Amino acid sequence: MTHRLTLQGIAPLTHDTYHLIFNKPEDFDFEPGQAAELTLDEKGWRDEDRPFTMTSLPQDNTLDFVIKSYPDHGGVTAQIPEMEPGYQVFLDGPFGAIKDYGVGTFIAGGAGVTPFIAILKKQAAAGEHGSHLIFANDTKADIILKGLWDSLKGLETTFVVNEDDPNMRSGEVDKALLSDVVTDLDQPFYICGPGKMVDSVRDVLTEMGVKKDNIITEDGW
Repeated sequence: MTHRLTLQGIAPLTHDTYHLIFNKPEDFDFEPGQAAELTLDEKGWRDEDRPFTMTSLPQDNTLDFVIKSYPDHGGVTAQIPEMEPGYQVFLDGPFGAIKDYGVGTFIAGGAGVTPFIAILKKQAAAGEHGSHLIFANDTKADIILKGLWDSLKGLETTFVVNEDDPNMRSGEVDKALLSDVVTDLDQPFYICGPGKMVDSVRDVLTEMGVKKDNIITEDGW
């Protein structure tokens, strides 16, 4: 079913990532981690639908998204910085394989963290402690919602960047890093990020002995 949404508010989170707040249709329900197709209600863009993850919780009064803008691509996300309250979009959904399967290890690259926002907020609100977020970015400035991750009770965090920072890991999310920070292999492992990263981390986890059914990605196997 298609819904028309009106932008209520927009604010930058990083130099290229934005928090968008829309009205929530009364008959729209979803599970934390799921996404929907958004289409800009503007000439030249009405056939250009793109998938984005809801970052608000199902019981919230608004429908929120965190979207990274890619100006160099000239696509839908390049329009995000120019949007203002009152702008309208069409929404179709929800869909998606990434849902809350319980406390586990969440491995994200860049904007791939968005499906985990609502899941980890839901777990924290329910008092479910013990999840671990491993979040890889180019630099510290690229970390989306670092304040949220630092504030969620019961959430362990490992930030990975491609620069020297005494409070973060440097390099890639590889076997050496995962072997060092993961102690329990019998738990859900959620992976979302660039395709090559997802494939690489999935292969490493399998090599380490994680069961196939415990590895959750958007594209499956």
